[in-house]
Amino acid sequence: MTRAIDGPVAVLGLGLMGTGLATRLLDQGIQVRVWNRTSERAEPLAKAGAVAAVHPADAVEGTSAAICAVADGEALGSVLHGPDGVLARGTYPGALICASTVAPEEVVRIAGHVPSVLDVGMLGNREHARDGELRLFVGGEERVFTSGRPLLEMLGKEVVHLGALGSGMRMKLLLNLLMGIEVQALAEATELAAATGLDRQLVLRTIAGSGFASPVMAFKSKRLAAGRFDEPDFRLRLMAKDLMLASKQASAAGLHLPLAAAAAETHLRATELGLGDEDCAAVTRALTPNPGTDT
Repeated sequence: MTRAIDGPVAVLGLGLMGTGLATRLLDQGIQVRVWNRTSERAEPLAKAGAVAAVHPADAVEGTSAAICAVADGEALGSVLHGPDGVLARGTYPGALICASTVAPEEVVRIAGHVPSVLDVGMLGNREHARDGELRLFVGGEERVFTSGRPLLEMLGKEVVHLGALGSGMRMKLLLNLLMGIEVQALAEATELAAATGLDRQLVLRTIAGSGFASPVMAFKSKRLAAGRFDEPDFRLRLMAKDLMLASKQASAAGLHLPLAAAAAETHLRATELGLGDEDCAAVTRALTPNPGTDT
């Protein structure tokens, strides 16, 4: 680590990843200030030693860095520019770290005028966040990255600076595109197996142990085998959002990506079936003759 972290850190947005990040910082002896739209989410962290704030502006008061880990671009805009947002009382003097997965151009539009801002694509789940085992892909100015690196290295086992602001989101969207396609491919193979008389559990074990399976497939095969999609690792509606963002990036670049378009369409259909708050592996329920039901 190049130098110590200068002061308290704010974590704005206490979903699975935000809670994991805040927990990691507390475990490392960092003073943490937290905010969440629904205040109940902050209570366990407050009991663990964090200071829970009523508004984002209050949460960042006196901090050296603020990590935004909210769901989408609209939420990020509200957290930064809303009446009680981070920038409501003037320019934020610390490092603003946008860890929300949004369109790269949205990061620049929403936060690009902040003097010290990074966008960070996080690869990993809530356990990785809690244990400091994330892989972090960062966009922003070199000077800001150098200053923020000690904090990032506390949160991740790998920290990579990719280039200009927006680069972190571009990498994150590429990675989530791969995950969305892989999980859908696993679900399709499993549903085809069941529809043609093969044993679902045997097929899933075979795929998970084969050279064809990625680590994501091997992990998600357990969800498909159990048919349990509650307590999600990654919500299906967020995967749908990211696949749509990736598809839009492709269109803007003049590319036709058939797999990306198909995966986005299937995930959107799954959200319309009411599966959006389940784990992304629940996309399998959008493939069956009676979608939305247990398979």
